[in-house]
Amino acid sequence: MHVLYKSLILGMAASIQGIAMTFFLFPHFIPSGGAASLAVLFNYLLDTPYSVTLWVLNAGLLLAAAKWLGKSSVIWTLFCVSVTSVTIDSLTPYITEPLNPVLLDLLLGAVVFGAGVGILFRMGASSGGMDILALIISKARGSAPGRTLFYINGSLLLLTGVVVDWKVIVYAVICQMIGTRMIDLIYKVDIKILAEKYKIHY
Repeated sequence: MHVLYKSLILGMAASIQGIAMTFFLFPHFIPSGGAASLAVLFNYLLDTPYSVTLWVLNAGLLLAAAKWLGKSSVIWTLFCVSVTSVTIDSLTPYITEPLNPVLLDLLLGAVVFGAGVGILFRMGASSGGMDILALIISKARGSAPGRTLFYINGSLLLLTGVVVDWKVIVYAVICQMIGTRMIDLIYKVDIKILAEKYKIHY
């Protein structure tokens, strides 16, 4: 696959993920996953920018998992993490309050977030954080990563709910359920069939 083409697709998917977090999830302190849970906690307790926590945490996990992911995957994932962090950092100043009621933002955020991460997984990349572990396990077992990601993130979501608000636990679980279904749906799409149908060359 051409490097420029892959960069554009992954950059778009990473931006979609960042948009979902910035516009729909973070205004309600709803974490989309394990790494986001820590970002929410640090922002809530120390007012640390979401983008800083996400980038530092993801970069550290990538270095730790480099031998499992391989050089190419690490580079692409770091690229995606950077795009997501820049997107969040750029848009956050414009979001001073939630756009919609929490349930509507939760639904929109989960669907958009899941779509973004699903595209990343389908392209063989990762959005970073606990997704790295989910991608490793899915490659080793030949299974869809969504359900694995759900269980990995569970403990961190519970911690966030205890510290911030117990309702966050409920919202986060719903977000994970919807988001992981979107991830698995997109992950299982047969790109070759779609490419032949719409005459797309990749």
